[in-house]
Parts: sequence; structure tokens; C-alpha cells
Amino acid sequence: MTPQSSFRIADAFNECINRADIEGLTTLMTDDHSFVDKVGARVSGKAAVAAAWAAFFAAFPGYRNEFVRHCGAGDVLAIEGRSVCADPRLSGPALWRVKVRDGRVAEWQVYTDEPGDRRALGLQLMGT
Repeated sequence: MTPQSSFRIADAFNECINRADIEGLTTLMTDDHSFVDKVGARVSGKAAVAAAWAAFFAAFPGYRNEFVRHCGAGDVLAIEGRSVCADPRLSGPALWRVKVRDGRVAEWQVYTDEPGDRRALGLQLMGT
């Protein structure tokens, strides 16, 4: 897979997040999909992650992500942007690492936008 085709899949997944579209998310998840939050907590398995997203969308209606830039090699992407939410704890600059496998998202990991995370993701030269 090229980084551009992986990004199209990641972007479609993100559009499902922005619409709170659980069905769309599950369609784009691998069966063993994992979600990892900013503190490293992991939820694994399509059904478990879908349930976590449903609870999240109920708790934070209108939440969305806006992508600014991405880079990557093949099926692993680093994305920078921002999250937008009425709850200020969830609103602001953010980074994501997305792993794509066989045309679906295998892992969606959220990072804080900090220099160490930027370096780890290969985004150190990119500014918001």
C-alpha cells in the first residue's frame, strides 16, 4: 500500500468519527482493530472498540478531528491536526498514528502534540 492510499482509508475512518458513524467505523476496522488513547489505554477487537466509540459519542456529541498533514511509509501513517469538542479537555492540537492492513484500519492511536511524540512519529519538522 502507498502512503496516499493508506491516508485515504484513514481519512474515511476519520470522517466516520466526525459523523459519529459506528457502522462506517466498523466497516473500516479490521477484526482485531485496536484503539489506543493518549495515556496508552488500549481497547482491542472490533466489537469492543465499536462499543467504546458509541459510549464516547454519547458522552461528547459533536466531537470531530481535523487533519492538517500526514506522512508515512506504506501502511503506517503519522497525522497531525486538532480535535474539536465542546469539552476543552478534548479540544486542541493532536497527533495520530494509524496502521492500515488489507484496506482497513488495524490500529488508531491518539497522541498529545508534544515534541517527544512528534519525534517518535516523524513529525518533528512539521508545525501546526
